Amino acid sequence: MLAPLTLFLLLAAGPTADQEIAFGIEVAQKGLWREARLRFEKAAAREPGNASAQNNLAIALEQSGEFEKARAAYEKALELKPGDVYIQQNYDLFREADDKRNRKARRAVDAKNP
Repeated sequence: MLAPLTLFLLLAAGPTADQEIAFGIEVAQKGLWREARLRFEKAAAREPGNASAQNNLAIALEQSGEFEKARAAYEKALELKPGDVYIQQNYDLFREADDKRNRKARRAVDAKNP
């Protein structure tokens, strides 16, 4: 059994990064992207070297339309864990969609300024 002081310190420390990530994924699956983003930000702050936290944060940022921040988070995740196939696939899909968004935006600007 844990001593009362040890138990208090564990509870006061709050959730671990892995717990934040797990909860973030759970709420993201329900479409609650702001809450998911908050959880992934907390996980990344608690463990700055956690590639999973960065990857999941990037996904939440992307879902929120914050594409520049999403790109930075994906790149940070890949920097932390180069060669991770899952992160690389997410980043590749993001880049493809982002490039498409940027081309569409450029065409709209070009159409307004012939």
